[in-house]
Parts: sequence; structure tokens; C-alpha cells
Amino acid sequence: MMEPPNFSERTDKEQVELGLDFAPRFDENGLIPCITVEDESGDVLMFAWMNQEALQRTLETGKAVYFSRRRKKLWIKGETSGRIQLVQQISVDCDQDTLLLRVLMKKEGACHRGYRTCFYRKLKTGSTSELEYTEPDRMFDPEDVY
Repeated sequence: MMEPPNFSERTDKEQVELGLDFAPRFDENGLIPCITVEDESGDVLMFAWMNQEALQRTLETGKAVYFSRRRKKLWIKGETSGRIQLVQQISVDCDQDTLLLRVLMKKEGACHRGYRTCFYRKLKTGSTSELEYTEPDRMFDPEDVY
């Protein structure tokens, strides 16, 4: 097991919200939400969770590492598919309980379903129950990759 991350201790609201100490707040399950965007376009690619170890490995390697709640283990984005995310910047929101990663993709297609982004559908205009595709074409065939 790795050494625990050396994040700053959260001391008060002023320090967390306006200070320069990196003091991420993990929830009761030890997780922090992470939004990942493409660095050049700013398009949202995906949403995932990180635990302290995933965040530490991301900082150490420069590659996005997440925590799978379903499998209860770390996963390096692109480890299987080759669609590695190279982290360009990590930002935090005002109270440091959400992360924003800006990444460069080694290959296009961030979604395990083969799409460029995990947000490849939207609620159809005028509907409360029907979706429509915003990205009709896949970047890769998941059957060939996984």
C-alpha cells in the first residue's frame, strides 16, 4: 500500500475556500467526485469518483486514476483500451469537495461504450422521458477493446 497522501488538513472555512492549501474533502465513503474535461475543447468527457489513493496516483503518474464503486478498486483510465488520460490540470471547487481534471486523451473515445464522451445522449427537447443521441458515431467498438 502507498504512503497516505500529504494533503493539507482542513482547518477553517477561510483556509478551505480562499486559501492556497490543497485540502480536498472526501465524503463519508472516502470518495470525492471528479469531472473530467478535454483540455483543448473544454468538453465534459466523463464523471467518476476518486479516493485518496486514486488522487495520489493521479498526482504521481500524471495519468487519470479513478475508484470504481461497483468493483471497489482503482482503475487507470485507458489501461485496457489505450485511451489514457494525461492530466494537464487539477482544479477544485470553492469548498474543495469536487475535482475537475483537464486531460489530453491518448486516443479519442473516453466512454467505455465507444463514444468520445460519456455524455453522448440528452433529454429530447419537449420530452420528459425520451433521450436522443448527441454523438451518433462511436470512436471505437467496445467489443474489439474490452
